[in-house]
Amino acid sequence: MPMKISLALGPRRLLNRQTAWGCLTTNLAMPGFGSLLAGRATGYFQVVIGLLGLTLTMFFGVRFIGWYISNWDRLHQPHENFGAYFRELWLMVRWALLGIALFLFALLWSLATSLSILNEARRGDEGDKPIAPPFPPNQHS
Repeated sequence: MPMKISLALGPRRLLNRQTAWGCLTTNLAMPGFGSLLAGRATGYFQVVIGLLGLTLTMFFGVRFIGWYISNWDRLHQPHENFGAYFRELWLMVRWALLGIALFLFALLWSLATSLSILNEARRGDEGDKPIAPPFPPNQHS
């Protein structure tokens, strides 16, 4: 029987600190996946933006490296028209830079979500602690 895969979020529940830290480290590795583990719907958007940024960076970054290597000699000679040189360089690298910017945006967004998850877990853990009595028990009774 084939395994069923679902992209639906589970019920949102209060996480302990250890699980919240796991969500944070997962978000640092790949933006959005830790948010999804914590039951946050924003994780879907973070994943899409992060994967789009990663894809743009990989595709156009490899393309830029190939172009740069093939034009190595021409690019390392003194240029009379620096504007044309810079324009050609910009046209080759701009999509890779857009991918990097998108990935960083998703990373920062998921980091903010992770800090929110950690804050909720910290408040939940503090609520579970027993309250100490205000005075030490009288030992001379």
